[in-house]
Amino acid sequence: MKFLLIGLGNIGEEYAYTRHNIGFDVVDAFAHKHGGLFGVGRLAHVCDMKWKGKKLTIIKPTTYMNLSGKAVKYWMEKESVALEQLLVIVDDIALPLSRIRLRSSGSSAGHNGLRSIEETLLTDKYPRLRFGVGNNFPKGAQADFVLSRWTPEESPLVKRKVEKCVEVVENFITIGIERTMNEANKLEFTL
Repeated sequence: MKFLLIGLGNIGEEYAYTRHNIGFDVVDAFAHKHGGLFGVGRLAHVCDMKWKGKKLTIIKPTTYMNLSGKAVKYWMEKESVALEQLLVIVDDIALPLSRIRLRSSGSSAGHNGLRSIEETLLTDKYPRLRFGVGNNFPKGAQADFVLSRWTPEESPLVKRKVEKCVEVVENFITIGIERTMNEANKLEFTL
Protein backbone atom coordinates (compact mmCIF):
# COMPACT_ATOMS: atom_id res chain seq x y z
CA MET A 1 0.00 0.00 0.00
CA LYS A 2 1.25 3.49 -0.91
CA PHE A 3 0.95 6.70 1.08
CA LEU A 4 1.73 10.29 0.16
CA LEU A 5 2.63 12.48 3.13
CA ILE A 6 2.68 16.21 2.43
CA GLY A 7 4.16 18.80 4.75
CA LEU A 8 3.12 22.32 3.78
CA GLY A 9 5.46 25.28 4.07
CA ASN A 10 7.57 27.73 2.13
CA ILE A 11 11.10 27.07 0.92
CA GLY A 12 13.92 29.39 1.89
CA GLU A 13 15.90 30.11 5.05
CA GLU A 14 13.72 33.10 5.93
CA TYR A 15 10.76 30.74 6.41
CA ALA A 16 12.57 28.02 8.38
CA TYR A 17 11.00 27.22 11.79
CA THR A 18 8.11 29.63 11.30
CA ARG A 19 4.54 28.76 12.26
CA HIS A 20 3.57 28.49 8.59
CA ASN A 21 6.30 25.88 8.01
CA ILE A 22 5.26 23.44 10.72
CA GLY A 23 4.20 20.95 8.03
CA PHE A 24 7.80 20.84 6.79
CA ASP A 25 9.02 20.37 10.37
CA VAL A 26 6.68 17.41 11.02
CA VAL A 27 7.62 15.52 7.83
CA ASP A 28 11.31 16.29 8.46
CA ALA A 29 10.97 14.78 11.95
CA PHE A 30 9.14 11.72 10.55
CA ALA A 31 11.79 11.10 7.87
CA HIS A 32 14.62 11.65 10.38
CA LYS A 33 13.10 9.22 12.89
CA HIS A 34 12.82 6.49 10.25
CA GLY A 35 16.11 7.08 8.44
CA GLY A 36 14.70 8.77 5.35
CA LEU A 37 16.49 11.50 3.41
CA PHE A 38 15.02 14.23 1.22
CA GLY A 39 16.32 14.88 -2.28
CA VAL A 40 15.29 17.34 -4.96
CA GLY A 41 12.36 16.19 -7.07
CA ARG A 42 9.88 17.79 -9.42
CA LEU A 43 7.96 20.59 -7.62
CA ALA A 44 9.09 19.28 -4.21
CA HIS A 45 11.79 17.97 -1.95
CA VAL A 46 11.05 14.25 -1.87
CA CYS A 47 11.80 11.34 0.43
CA ASP A 48 10.90 7.81 -0.70
CA MET A 49 10.98 5.10 1.92
CA LYS A 50 9.52 1.82 3.03
CA TRP A 51 8.11 1.58 6.55
CA LYS A 52 6.11 -1.25 8.15
CA GLY A 53 5.66 -2.83 4.72
CA LYS A 54 4.19 0.37 3.24
CA LYS A 55 5.69 2.53 0.50
CA LEU A 56 5.82 6.17 1.59
CA THR A 57 6.46 9.19 -0.57
CA ILE A 58 6.98 12.27 1.58
CA ILE A 59 7.02 15.68 -0.05
CA LYS A 60 7.73 19.27 0.90
CA PRO A 61 6.40 21.32 -2.05
CA THR A 62 8.87 23.85 -3.46
CA THR A 63 6.05 25.77 -5.16
CA TYR A 64 5.46 28.04 -2.15
CA MET A 65 2.31 27.67 -0.09
CA ASN A 66 -0.17 29.26 -2.52
CA LEU A 67 0.62 26.71 -5.27
CA SER A 68 0.93 23.58 -3.09
CA GLY A 69 -1.80 21.87 -5.11
CA LYS A 70 0.44 21.60 -8.19
CA ALA A 71 3.00 19.50 -6.29
CA VAL A 72 0.34 17.40 -4.55
CA LYS A 73 -1.45 16.57 -7.82
CA TYR A 74 1.81 15.75 -9.61
CA TRP A 75 3.07 13.36 -6.92
CA MET A 76 -0.34 11.82 -6.33
CA GLU A 77 -0.62 10.94 -10.03
CA LYS A 78 3.04 9.92 -10.38
CA GLU A 79 2.82 7.50 -7.43
CA SER A 80 -0.81 6.43 -8.09
CA VAL A 81 -1.87 7.22 -4.53
CA ALA A 82 -5.58 7.23 -3.61
CA LEU A 83 -7.07 10.35 -1.99
CA GLU A 84 -7.60 8.59 1.32
CA GLN A 85 -3.90 7.59 1.41
CA LEU A 86 -2.87 11.25 1.32
CA LEU A 87 -2.07 13.13 4.52
CA VAL A 88 -1.51 16.88 4.43
CA ILE A 89 0.17 18.40 7.50
CA VAL A 90 -0.57 22.07 7.94
CA ASP A 91 -0.56 25.00 10.40
CA ASP A 92 -3.94 26.22 11.67
CA ILE A 93 -4.63 29.57 13.36
CA ALA A 94 -8.19 28.49 14.23
CA LEU A 95 -6.76 25.95 16.68
CA PRO A 96 -4.95 26.96 19.88
CA LEU A 97 -1.30 25.97 20.26
CA SER A 98 -2.48 23.31 22.73
CA ARG A 99 -4.34 21.28 20.06
CA ILE A 100 -3.95 19.25 16.90
CA ARG A 101 -6.82 17.98 14.77
CA LEU A 102 -6.96 15.09 12.32
CA ARG A 103 -9.79 15.11 9.78
CA SER A 104 -10.67 12.97 6.76
CA SER A 105 -12.00 16.02 4.88
CA GLY A 106 -13.07 19.61 5.40
CA SER A 107 -12.84 23.16 4.16
CA SER A 108 -9.62 25.07 3.62
CA ALA A 109 -10.72 27.50 6.37
CA GLY A 110 -8.94 30.26 4.49
CA HIS A 111 -5.57 28.46 4.44
CA ASN A 112 -3.89 29.21 1.09
CA GLY A 113 -2.09 25.86 0.90
CA LEU A 114 -5.27 23.85 1.52
CA ARG A 115 -7.20 26.10 -0.86
CA SER A 116 -4.66 25.41 -3.61
CA ILE A 117 -4.89 21.64 -3.02
CA GLU A 118 -8.70 21.79 -3.03
CA GLU A 119 -8.78 23.79 -6.28
CA THR A 120 -6.26 21.49 -7.98
CA LEU A 121 -7.76 18.17 -6.84
CA LEU A 122 -11.34 19.50 -7.20
CA THR A 123 -12.28 18.08 -3.80
CA ASP A 124 -11.84 18.70 -0.08
CA LYS A 125 -12.17 14.97 0.67
CA TYR A 126 -8.60 14.22 1.66
CA PRO A 127 -7.08 13.68 5.13
CA ARG A 128 -5.30 16.54 6.86
CA LEU A 129 -3.53 16.97 10.16
CA ARG A 130 -3.93 20.50 11.47
CA PHE A 131 -1.28 21.75 13.88
CA GLY A 132 -2.73 24.52 16.06
CA VAL A 133 -0.54 27.62 16.07
CA GLY A 134 -3.00 29.89 17.89
CA ASN A 135 -4.13 33.35 16.88
CA ASN A 136 -2.23 35.64 19.19
CA PHE A 137 -2.00 38.57 16.78
CA PRO A 138 -3.70 41.93 16.33
CA LYS A 139 -6.32 42.38 13.60
CA GLY A 140 -4.68 42.54 10.19
CA ALA A 141 -1.38 41.03 11.34
CA GLN A 142 -2.13 37.38 10.46
CA ALA A 143 0.53 37.13 7.72
CA ASP A 144 3.25 38.50 10.00
CA PHE A 145 2.15 36.11 12.75
CA VAL A 146 2.22 32.90 10.68
CA LEU A 147 5.54 33.90 9.09
CA SER A 148 7.12 34.58 12.49
CA ARG A 149 9.27 32.10 14.41
CA TRP A 150 8.20 30.36 17.60
CA THR A 151 8.99 32.19 20.83
CA PRO A 152 11.49 30.65 23.28
CA GLU A 153 8.53 29.95 25.61
CA GLU A 154 6.61 28.09 22.87
CA SER A 155 9.54 26.05 21.51
CA PRO A 156 9.52 23.16 24.05
CA LEU A 157 5.76 22.63 23.54
CA VAL A 158 6.16 22.81 19.75
CA LYS A 159 8.92 20.19 19.91
CA ARG A 160 6.65 17.85 21.93
CA LYS A 161 3.78 18.45 19.53
CA VAL A 162 5.96 17.70 16.50
CA GLU A 163 7.03 14.40 18.12
CA LYS A 164 3.38 13.56 18.86
CA CYS A 165 2.40 14.45 15.28
CA VAL A 166 5.01 11.97 14.02
CA GLU A 167 3.23 9.30 16.12
CA VAL A 168 -0.13 10.42 14.69
CA VAL A 169 1.26 10.00 11.16
CA GLU A 170 2.56 6.54 12.08
CA ASN A 171 -0.88 5.60 13.44
CA PHE A 172 -2.63 7.00 10.37
CA ILE A 173 -0.50 4.65 8.25
CA THR A 174 -0.80 1.57 10.49
CA ILE A 175 -4.27 1.65 12.12
CA GLY A 176 -6.19 4.04 9.86
CA ILE A 177 -7.72 7.46 10.19
CA GLU A 178 -10.79 6.66 12.31
CA ARG A 179 -8.94 5.16 15.28
CA THR A 180 -6.16 7.73 14.98
CA MET A 181 -8.66 10.63 14.99
CA ASN A 182 -10.27 9.33 18.18
CA GLU A 183 -6.93 9.49 19.98
CA ALA A 184 -5.31 12.53 18.36
CA ASN A 185 -8.25 14.91 18.60
CA LYS A 186 -8.48 14.46 22.39
CA LEU A 187 -4.88 15.50 23.01
CA GLU A 188 -4.17 18.69 24.93
CA PHE A 189 -0.65 20.13 25.09
CA THR A 190 0.40 22.52 27.84
CA LEU A 191 3.37 24.83 28.23
